[in-house]
Formats: sequence, structure tokens, C-alpha cells
Amino acid sequence: MRSPRPLRPRYDAVVVGARCAGAATALLLARRGLRVLAVERDRPGADTLSTHALMRGGVLQLHRWGLLDAVRAAGTPPVRTTSFHYGDEEVAVPIKARDGVDALYAPRRTVLDAILVEGARKAGAEVVHGVRLVDLFHSRAGRVAGVVVQGPDGEPVRIEAGVVIGADGVRSTVARLAGAETRREGRHATGVVYGYWPLAVEGYHWHYRPGVSVGVIPTNGGLTCVFAAAPERRFREEIRFDLAAGHRRILAEGAPELAAAVAGRSPAGPLRGFAGRKGYLRRSGGPGWALVGDAGYFKDPITAHGITDALRDAELLARAVEEGSDRAFADYEAARDALAGELFEVSDRIASFDWDIAAAKELHLALSEEMRREVAALRTLDGEPAPPERRTA
Repeated sequence: MRSPRPLRPRYDAVVVGARCAGAATALLLARRGLRVLAVERDRPGADTLSTHALMRGGVLQLHRWGLLDAVRAAGTPPVRTTSFHYGDEEVAVPIKARDGVDALYAPRRTVLDAILVEGARKAGAEVVHGVRLVDLFHSRAGRVAGVVVQGPDGEPVRIEAGVVIGADGVRSTVARLAGAETRREGRHATGVVYGYWPLAVEGYHWHYRPGVSVGVIPTNGGLTCVFAAAPERRFREEIRFDLAAGHRRILAEGAPELAAAVAGRSPAGPLRGFAGRKGYLRRSGGPGWALVGDAGYFKDPITAHGITDALRDAELLARAVEEGSDRAFADYEAARDALAGELFEVSDRIASFDWDIAAAKELHLALSEEMRREVAALRTLDGEPAPPERRTA
């Protein structure tokens, strides 16, 4: 299973999934002195669908955990302005320095996930790739008591756990095997096509015109992620058959100047498409199990808040696991839902594309208010144990 040493027969926590939600949770639990195993079915360094963009809450978490310097050292460009383009009108919002955050960042997932995995390992967690969850097993009382996993050799391994944490994405095996019911569902979904171009761009740029949306996100390697979004139905009926043509068409509709800048340039690698998926809020846990990240809560990616959600909820869950009581896990769900609820609703309304420019502005003001509330909640948490971090000018 590519483990540096044989796996233990029992851990305080087994985390299924070692992407941003799972690796962050493993890191925080290990820093609290728990024996932690995180298993990931993909190979080390594998890429994944992502909006990349970190909002202030996500950057604040990386700063609090002492990991933001690693993101900077990887060459992730700082984002110091966020510009909203409503038709031909541009509204530029500067990123003000506060709470240890002087810029936003949008690292490639090959960068961010690796930083979190390395941080988890340094904290004492075991992180093993190429391993998938096969089953959960239960105690006589009906509590989830551990996992059965399978590595490349095909041999099943049974491991006991004080708690099993599903951080395994929208198709979470943990959620399915544990019977996690869906408590809230979205009504709309966005189809997205994106790729990477060698464009010199300062800051995030979000373009909105009736029926389409375009995002411009500078990331690692001198590349800029350019995404084109439309209602799910349009993606399925028109765009998915030719991603390149669909991408060009939506760019021309939503951001004509950007379309002209991209025209004639080849992306660095293939375009990637996401047909859309309606959001959901699942039950966050039960006896012996819990969910974090997309496994428990997914909202439309049009607001690019998913990674920030994952880093926020990783800490809320780690605190509940450390306390260990039923009340603590109930408090985790309550805190997650309180911070996620309006973000979920606003994202769903934007994903409907049933808005004009004036309505889009109102929705973004509501989104901004919820993100301020999220940051305020994160500021009330105690700092995580971590080495001092160098402050940049």
C-alpha cells in the first residue's frame, strides 16, 4: 500500500480521502496528538477538478496553521484585487490586509493538496496513497468501528478506528455506506469548461452577463485558469460535445475582450468540463463516523468557495473529534450548517442564471456579507499549534 511502515491495526481516526478536506483534517487531528491514518485512492500528486480560488477564510486558515508560506514558496501569485464585471461595467475591490492575510491565492490542487499532505505527515499522521475504502464494519452496538481498505495488491485490510471520517468527495463511499441522508438540496447547477493559458493577469476577474459567467484566476506556473460557465442544461445539450467550441462561445458572450486575448492561443493542456451537479447538505455524522468537505456539503462551484469550505470545516470537525462527545459532533453540524446555509442559498440562486445585472450585484453583496461572517467566526477560534510564520510586506 506504499506505506513507509506496516499499518497499525487501530487508529484514533481513519480519514478516507487525502485531498484538501481530508489532509487538513488529518493534519489538525495529528497536531492534537491523535493517531491518524488518511487513505487516498488516487496516486500522489494527481490533479482534480477545482476552481482553485481561495477566499479570505481559506487563506486565513492556511495562515493560522503555518502553511501559507509554503503556498507562496510554490510560486502561487498573490491576488490583491477582485474585479466584478457586470456587462461592460467593472467594479474592482482591493484585498485589504488584516488578520494575517494581505492577499488571496489560487494554488493548483497539485500544489495545495501536497502542502497539506506534507503538513499532516510532519504532524505525525500516516498518509497512504493508492488505497481505497471497501467497507465499514460496526460494533455490536451498531457504531461504526472501522474500515476495510484495499491497496494495489488487492488484499483487504481491516483497521479499527475510534472515528471514520469521510473526506472522499461528492460520491463519498463513507456517506453511502453509513447511510448519510441528504438534508438539503439545491435547485440549480452550472456546467463549466476550463483550461489554463499563459496570460499575465492581475487579480481575480469574475464576468457576468445574462445566461453566462466567466472567471479568470491566476495560478501557479505562470498560468491563468479561465473558466466558462452556463446553465447545466445548455452544457449538456450543446457544450459537452465540443468543449473547445463551447468555451470560445461562452467567452465571446460573457467577456469579449478576454475572448479576443485568448483567441489563437493554445491552452496548456486539455480543457476540462464539469456537467454540473446540484448542491446538497448531508447529515454530518453518526455513531463512529463523520463527513467533511464535499462528502458532507457541496454547493455550486460558480462562487468558487469549495476549498474555503473544506478548510473551515476541517477545523470544526477536528475540534469535535478531539472532544469526542455526541454533543461535540452535534455542535459541529450546527456550526457547519450555520456558516454554510446562506452561502449555499446564494450560490444556488447565482447558479440559476435567472438574474439580470442588478440582481447579480445584489447576490454578490449578500455573498460578501456571508464571507465576512465566516471570517469573523474563524477569528474566534484559538490558533493552531504551528511554527511562527514569516510575514510578507
